[in-house]
Amino acid sequence: QVQLVESGGGLVQPGGSLRLSCAASGLAFSSYAMNWYRQVPGKERELVAGIASVARSTNYADSVRGRFTISRDNTKNTVYLQMDSLKLEDTAVYYCNAVHRWRSDLLYWGPGTQVTVSS
Repeated sequence: QVQLVESGGGLVQPGGSLRLSCAASGLAFSSYAMNWYRQVPGKERELVAGIASVARSTNYADSVRGRFTISRDNTKNTVYLQMDSLKLEDTAVYYCNAVHRWRSDLLYWGPGTQVTVSS
C-alpha cells in the first residue's frame, strides 16, 4: 500500500518559516518525481514546487520562487519543503504528490497538512 504522509504544518506569523516533510512508503521512491501542491477553499489546487526523481532538478511557482526550497533524501524516502518569508497568501492545505518518472498513471497523494500564516 502506497502511503504519503505530510507533517510540519501549523500556525506561523508573516515573515516566519516552516519546514514541511513528506514521508513515502510502499513505492520505489527514487523512481518518482515529487511535488508539493496547495489548495484553499473555492480555488483549484496549484503546483508549488517539484523535484525530479534522480537528477533532482527543481521547479517553482512564480509566487514562491526565492522563498521556498524543495529537496529530497532518497535514503529516507522523504521530500521536504522549506518555506521562508511566509506571506498571508501562503495559507493553504499543502499536499505531497508522487508521479512515476516513466508512468504518469502511477500517481499518489498525501492527505495534506494545514499551513496558516496569520498575524
